[in-house]
Amino acid sequence: MRHSLETLFMFVEAATLGSFSAAARKLGKQQSTVSEAIANLEIDLGLTLFDRRTRRPTLTEQGRAMLVHAQQVIEAADRLERSAHRLAGGLEPQLTLVLSDTYQSDRFEHILTSFEHRYPELELECMIAERNDVVSLVQEGRANLGLVAAQPDYPPDIGFESVPDRSAIGLYVGKQHPLAKAAHISSEMLHGARELRLSTYADEPVQRRRGKCWTASSYLLLLEMTELGFGWAELPYWLVKRFAANSLLELQVRGWPKSIQVDAVWSRQRGLGPAGSWLLDTLMAR
Repeated sequence: MRHSLETLFMFVEAATLGSFSAAARKLGKQQSTVSEAIANLEIDLGLTLFDRRTRRPTLTEQGRAMLVHAQQVIEAADRLERSAHRLAGGLEPQLTLVLSDTYQSDRFEHILTSFEHRYPELELECMIAERNDVVSLVQEGRANLGLVAAQPDYPPDIGFESVPDRSAIGLYVGKQHPLAKAAHISSEMLHGARELRLSTYADEPVQRRRGKCWTASSYLLLLEMTELGFGWAELPYWLVKRFAANSLLELQVRGWPKSIQVDAVWSRQRGLGPAGSWLLDTLMAR
């Protein structure tokens, strides 16, 4: 292949971040290196990928089309590397899995049992995090593999695939909360009560919603705050069933409960070793 994966990474990062300099900072390179690599890619392809007449380079129509193909090449290379790791058999000494509390599967305990039998000497670390925190931990190399409620998009260096097990989230209050006495809950009633909202460390600041709000970085903290009657919260079904079935009440609100898709995520740059690849493949199995 005339176009190296490194060059394609630079192209995808620049397109995603909207800046050659931002792509260079993320990849630990000089801006001139990124600019030159993309310019050479344009020459090789015979296409103009970016419109440089604007203050920030923007993708041309040709660039948008090629971005899809570049992402497909990177994904194919990632699958190739995972297969090679499995064949080479060089087992990693440790595997770190970061889990979202939105993930719940009746198979998970069986998967861990099989994992322990298959890799009895491997050190496994399990962490709990949510949303962007999961992605950041994988990006930074702190975790090898993550399970997270499906995000609208992921950075180019993050591989992802939807696991077959879906979860559910409902709206809950403590049984002593005033909303617990209402037969039907309107949007106005929710806005009038305090919301207990998930807010992770890596979340971008967002404009404050209507109404009162407390935040916490984990669903378990939100559950405890809900039990104490501080407000209403979106909580995973399984978490409430296991830890607060007798103290929380599900609110009957239009559009709720919601089914949640969960994605497995990993770093394309670092890849997965044999144990990580086995765990990912097993999680994907139906």
